[in-house]
Amino acid sequence: MRKVHVVAAAIGAVLAAGAASVAVGRLASGAALKLPPGRPLPTEPRLTVHGLGGGRITLTRDLASRRPGVYGLAGNGSHAVVGEVLEGAEQSPDTVVRRLQRLTHGAFAPGDPAWLTPTAYVGDPGSALGLEYADIDVPGELGPLPAWFVPGPRDTWVIAVHGLGTTREQSLNVMGMLHALGLPVLALAYRGDIGGPRSPDGLSHLGETEWRDVDAAIRYAVRYGARRVVLLGWSTGATMALHAAERSSLRDRIAGLILDSPVLGWEATLRALAHARHVPGPLLPLAVRAAQGRAGMRTARHAVGVEPLKVPTLIFHGPDDKVAPWADSRRMAARQPGLVSLHPVPEAPHAAMWNADPTRYEDLLRRFLTPLL
Repeated sequence: MRKVHVVAAAIGAVLAAGAASVAVGRLASGAALKLPPGRPLPTEPRLTVHGLGGGRITLTRDLASRRPGVYGLAGNGSHAVVGEVLEGAEQSPDTVVRRLQRLTHGAFAPGDPAWLTPTAYVGDPGSALGLEYADIDVPGELGPLPAWFVPGPRDTWVIAVHGLGTTREQSLNVMGMLHALGLPVLALAYRGDIGGPRSPDGLSHLGETEWRDVDAAIRYAVRYGARRVVLLGWSTGATMALHAAERSSLRDRIAGLILDSPVLGWEATLRALAHARHVPGPLLPLAVRAAQGRAGMRTARHAVGVEPLKVPTLIFHGPDDKVAPWADSRRMAARQPGLVSLHPVPEAPHAAMWNADPTRYEDLLRRFLTPLL
């Protein structure tokens, strides 16, 4: 009888440990898969405003606040655009002074929390850029997908797809340049976005299911006059573009791909996001396994970007990306050097390659697009 009790106790301990592991895994995976649109990624440090005035703003000294380029600065209900670091300005060992280019809305005061964001423009194409546009609904498998359509005279359309931690406002960074080339632009909000249909499980699938909304946008574009489309995606939006290029029944209409910080290996991205949300290191493997089960993600053997590409592809990515390892982009470019062009962008966080050097980014974008027009 005593042996029976010991065995029963051991079995109970194993079952309890297993149940606890499942629960912990679900909790840890949720830290990476539940990412509200328009909120900063957990990898982005929180800063404090220390002062502003005279076209300048003083922020907490951090590697992030010293990045070169142009960034949005978001706070609680406020947004501004900050430019270069003013090296000659009076600074303390704990602060950095940057140029304050414009205050979009709200107000910042000393002591306010703030964080840098790739979104340099807020609003819509009309209010932010003065462009003629239409609010449309793209029919998707889960319901209508809100989108902005900026018309243009050409029959090659650009479908712009944002990624983690942003909204379709991110496309405003390059929309003016695309419009100047005469390209119609369709900027999509997909499942899980503000105003979009809810994902059935409430989770981000890092592009694994969301790509179907890009497929719906391609169908919409072709239905309304597009002869060909170029897919422009940031982060998981780039992942969706790659999935569409591989799986869409209309993939023959895709003329080119522009990928900014593509998420090519979801395991590494999940680990990075969970770690940034302070999931302990020993629990990260549990988070990855739980995420695979909850979100139905494919294994590394079937990772996105492994299949040969069939259209010209431009990749912007940098070694300082903490969310999507740029080594994956290097391998993709090395496999097809005649078709895939990789442009490294140092000192830029995830999906903020334009922000680091807008002029160079747009020049490379223009050179890539011109032969496809």
